[in-house]
Amino acid sequence: MDIPTNFIIGHEFVGQVDEIGGDVKNFRVGDQVVVPFFTACGKCFFCKKKQSSRCANGKLFGNSQGTNSIPGGQADYVRVPNADTTMVLAPTTVPRELLVLMADIFPTGYFAASRFLKNLEPAEQESTVCAVVGCGPVGLCAVASALTMCSTVYAIDSVPERLQEAKQLGAIPLDLNEDPGTTVRQATGGRGADVVLEVVGNAGALDLSIDIARPFASISSVGVHTSTLLLAGPLLYGKNLTLAFGRCPVRSIFEEALEVLVKLEDRLLFLCGTKMKLEEANEAYRRFDAREVNKVVFDL
Repeated sequence: MDIPTNFIIGHEFVGQVDEIGGDVKNFRVGDQVVVPFFTACGKCFFCKKKQSSRCANGKLFGNSQGTNSIPGGQADYVRVPNADTTMVLAPTTVPRELLVLMADIFPTGYFAASRFLKNLEPAEQESTVCAVVGCGPVGLCAVASALTMCSTVYAIDSVPERLQEAKQLGAIPLDLNEDPGTTVRQATGGRGADVVLEVVGNAGALDLSIDIARPFASISSVGVHTSTLLLAGPLLYGKNLTLAFGRCPVRSIFEEALEVLVKLEDRLLFLCGTKMKLEEANEAYRRFDAREVNKVVFDL
């Protein structure tokens, strides 16, 4: 992504209210808040349908691409439009560094899982097989969320450290380079996974998801796809697959996702265990790119 000079990036942040505009009624100076990565007006068609990620007046923090982008959170101060319907008062019982996950990646992982898993009956929870393709930070949040909704979750990635972390969460790790599709089918009587969560955002990950899915399965994709996808119509038709794509409506599902995060707090703290100063951003990004850390929390 080409980023203009002096554009402020960062779309996951928590902080303290320093100043409020005249229209703000729900917050006071000094409040500790969590700010979802996409603003929400609370009044448009999509917000009223709890689809806040498509708010007609929404703005995306820290992304320099597109007309609805605004400066992000890797700064001393951030302006939050539609603050009353975007920000959330930070619960005092949850560690601040963990709350950073609530701006995007935990709700996104939860959203990926909840689309097709959260309403399962108890018997279905025991029998349902879920596969998660991609075990970066969002993928690990998806793994943890899925395990609160069904008993069997396969976690697929090529990075040994990520697979180990998924295993520690309770998933069955599968190496991407060792034909995970065959393994899943062998474990399910030749069928495949009932639900597949695609958390990468490229054609290969989606192709693998389709391959792993059993007939009449559901695929939930929250990976950020940036190129045209070629879908095999006869295969999708022949397998009766249901596909759901798209950006997580963080503000709409914030409260229900937070309930799950609180239950998983002790197991997910490792995701945000690295703290650095904003002045160390270059080194932080180097370490993240080298996969030496999961998430880096800039502590101002």
